[in-house]
Amino acid sequence: MLQATLVNSPFHDPAVYVKFKYHNEAFLFDLGDIAALPARMILKIGAIFVSHTHMDHFIGFDHLLRICLGRDQQIALFGPAPFLDKVEHKLQSYTWNLVENYTNDFQLTVTEVHPTSRLTRRYRCRQSFRPEGEERSEGDGTLLFQGDFFAVHGVLLDHAIPCLGYRLEENSHINVKKNALDEMGLPTGPWLNGLKERIMRQEPDETPVRIWWKNQEGRREESFLPLGLLKEKVILITPGEKVCYVTDAVWSEENVARIVALASGADLLFLESPFLHEDRDMAARKHHLTARQAGALAAMAGVKRLVIFHFSPKYKGMEEQLQREALDAFHNKKHLDRQGLIR
Repeated sequence: MLQATLVNSPFHDPAVYVKFKYHNEAFLFDLGDIAALPARMILKIGAIFVSHTHMDHFIGFDHLLRICLGRDQQIALFGPAPFLDKVEHKLQSYTWNLVENYTNDFQLTVTEVHPTSRLTRRYRCRQSFRPEGEERSEGDGTLLFQGDFFAVHGVLLDHAIPCLGYRLEENSHINVKKNALDEMGLPTGPWLNGLKERIMRQEPDETPVRIWWKNQEGRREESFLPLGLLKEKVILITPGEKVCYVTDAVWSEENVARIVALASGADLLFLESPFLHEDRDMAARKHHLTARQAGALAAMAGVKRLVIFHFSPKYKGMEEQLQREALDAFHNKKHLDRQGLIR
């Protein structure tokens, strides 16, 4: 299960922290100021998906680096071209003459996304973050990251520069039928997380699953049942959750089509809304959306829930007005024309 929340207020730097409820790992969309995140939460991050490297979306890189140095941490970073150049300049701005003495080796695997290819390099702390192991993959598909439990897709959008929008998609959602557990005399507890992981990894049905609990005297007891039996009796598999993140994109025919396709049927869409619709000309000049445009996009994509953010500071004290405008277009399915006007 996914738990996705804004790191900061809608007026502050963009960043969305995604926690995986049954796994000790997290993802991050964008790298604005992340000082509000405790170190223990930062150290759970396994992948970061950056929309673009404007300062308010990337300044948190330095804080991330400071927290992770000296630890056996591995993080995958994704961003639009020229992302590798930006990351390397960040890393080269520091002096690394003593890092060979570190016991642990913090590693970054950075992927730069182009329209028809991906370019990846690795950077290790104990090697002074020199670029290593360059790999190029061809293809114009949207899949950027495939894990055991989740996949992340990305599309390039126009913000006067390339900007990535993302969709995090759970491979499938594994539900436990509590009534079936009761009927089989099985306890709830942490052992169910291991059961779910085995199912997600598609382990053989004959795999023994350890079931353990504490009896009334506080002593641990255990039993074993085959994975296939438990999967058949106590598990219901449903389509996985989808969380989308889109920011910094002008209202245009191409952007609209790509955002709607990316977010189609999403459970949760984080979508920028810097301006009120009365200021749509300013929004267009700055290659951003209005709140009404954001609501219309969410309606067109058929998402279940919309969260707007990245408000312009000119609207301080007017958050409710931005929210109302976006939700009115969303709930009332107000479609807009190519100029972003209600038709």
